[in-house]
Amino acid sequence: MTFSFCKQSQKASSQEIQQVKKWIYQALQIDDEISISLSQLQCTEPGCPPIETVINVMTNPVQQYKIHKSIAQIEYTDISLLKQDK
Repeated sequence: MTFSFCKQSQKASSQEIQQVKKWIYQALQIDDEISISLSQLQCTEPGCPPIETVINVMTNPVQQYKIHKSIAQIEYTDISLLKQDK
């Protein structure tokens, strides 16, 4: 499986990134002291979603979540569903 970073035209704005991070802290009830990493990836392999956002919550061990949307397309509902999936 190969991933590459998305093209510049699909890059999320800093406001969109901050909004998604805020929702992650709220929906997953994460302490403000814990860091969150967002990565938007593009997959070119057959069967892969074209764009995927990977969320890493820097706890020990690291918690990883994936949403098959670009950062700009993520809504609060997408993040709240992550808690149900774990």
